[in-house]
Amino acid sequence: MERILSLYALPYDRKYPLICFDERPCFLIGDKIEPIAMQSGKVKKEHYAYEKNGSCALLAAIEPLSGKRIAQIHQQRTMKEYAHFMRDLANS
Repeated sequence: MERILSLYALPYDRKYPLICFDERPCFLIGDKIEPIAMQSGKVKKEHYAYEKNGSCALLAAIEPLSGKRIAQIHQQRTMKEYAHFMRDLANS
């Protein structure tokens, strides 16, 4: 872990950028019943009933030393979406 973390201490080099990549599935949900109204001085309450409105895939990368970031949302995550994201990342 120290070897990986030491990369963040290196000076910024445009030719060899440090890039962090992550991906995750996201579920698009909606309320099935009316939300509970907030009451002053009380803890917020939520229902756990929801309806599924589909899903999507989030692909994201950040270059922490420059603050540059790129994110894409797709209906699905296949090799094709992954390859297009990596191409766009390499070209940015």
